[in-house]
Amino acid sequence: MAGRVLVAGVGNLFLGDDGFGPEVVRQLAGAGGLPPDVRVVDYGIRGMHLAYDLLDGYDALILVDTYPGEGPPGGMTVLEISEEHIGTGEFDAHGMNPVAVLAHLDQLGGTLPVTYLVGCTPAGVEEGIGLSGTVRAAVPGAMDTVRTLVRRHVPAGTGPQDGHHPQSV
Repeated sequence: MAGRVLVAGVGNLFLGDDGFGPEVVRQLAGAGGLPPDVRVVDYGIRGMHLAYDLLDGYDALILVDTYPGEGPPGGMTVLEISEEHIGTGEFDAHGMNPVAVLAHLDQLGGTLPVTYLVGCTPAGVEEGIGLSGTVRAAVPGAMDTVRTLVRRHVPAGTGPQDGHHPQSV
């Protein structure tokens, strides 16, 4: 499969490690080297903007967020999310509630593309700005994981896009 990919950083910068997703996409976009068919956006806690952007027709969605998985803080989880997971509640992220947004995408006239979650177990999501040390240390690994997932969906030989900066909506 090859095509357009949306990389969506989600989370609340004012709740400590919940800012993981926005930080990953900020650094990923700043590093450059992504193909032009990859859009990197910091959605923060604005889930409806994500839903409306998906109506533009993407072949893959990569959500980057904290994920209360098992294991120590800073641990990474990569999940492939399908409509069945959303309908059954198996995927239960927090914050902007991407499950609710994605579950209602069809009501807006869209369809869920191939969807992944690149998640990090938080150390804490209390009020405060800045990631904990263990979650900050997971950012480079998350960036590598996103790049690997992008390569699954973007044609070989597609060159990097220069000046690719994250967008906030």
